[in-house]
Amino acid sequence: MRSKLFVPGSRPELFPKALAGQADALSFDLEDAVGENKKGIARGNVGTALVRSEFLASPKTIIVRINRFGSPYFAADLEAVALPRLDLLNLPKVESPDEIRAVAQALARLESDRGISRPIEILANIESPRGLRLAAEIAAADPRVAGLQLGLGDLFESLGIDRRDTSAVQQVQLMVRLAAGEAGIWACDSAYGDTKAADSFRAEASAARRLGYMGKSCIHPSQVGIANEVFQPSAAEIAFARRVVDAAGRTDDGAFTVDGKMIDAPFLRRARAVLAIANPPPS
Repeated sequence: MRSKLFVPGSRPELFPKALAGQADALSFDLEDAVGENKKGIARGNVGTALVRSEFLASPKTIIVRINRFGSPYFAADLEAVALPRLDLLNLPKVESPDEIRAVAQALARLESDRGISRPIEILANIESPRGLRLAAEIAAADPRVAGLQLGLGDLFESLGIDRRDTSAVQQVQLMVRLAAGEAGIWACDSAYGDTKAADSFRAEASAARRLGYMGKSCIHPSQVGIANEVFQPSAAEIAFARRVVDAAGRTDDGAFTVDGKMIDAPFLRRARAVLAIANPPPS
């Protein structure tokens, strides 16, 4: 999931364009991008879309960001989108592992009632000081949690931290990546609000990639190509990863060498991840 494009649930005319675009994943938004007077309309738009043939046939990862747990909209959002086509339920502003467990239980009930055999996974947003402090506990709260999503806009704005301060950005990126790593799950980097600052978007994405992030959120299609390029492994990385995986298949040893480098379990996991990223679903 090199790129994750946000699509407002209140703008159904954008849905076909998003499906035809280059983003690996689409995140249909019922939260911040939708005004209160359009919450119900957006919810209906997305729920209807998830059962359409073009969505069922699409290889893209389908995500829906619902309104936060405990909000007046949460229950209706969950009821509308907990459908077989949904890959990831994106929970905004998560601040405790108890929220994750409560949502996981609600999902389990809906899946049972609706005969959904493939569990819907959770993408938890870390975008508050408390959420950041408890990020590792949130990541490990339930097996449904597949990844952490960094949300720098909400986190920094509330504290008066300059969103363009690269030192602050990279400190928080590392904290969230380590929290995800402790739980053995992936992390997706924050959205970048200035759609005209392509160089800054690329620089922030490149920093996230160096920290081991899977990909980056995009708020405009113009950002998608940059994210795909930044998070796509190079030919040399792919070739090395293939040699590592091939060598692992020929040995029973816990550690071995490839190109003069010692390889053990963490390096093998990384090599397999590189090969998975190198073959994204077709657009």
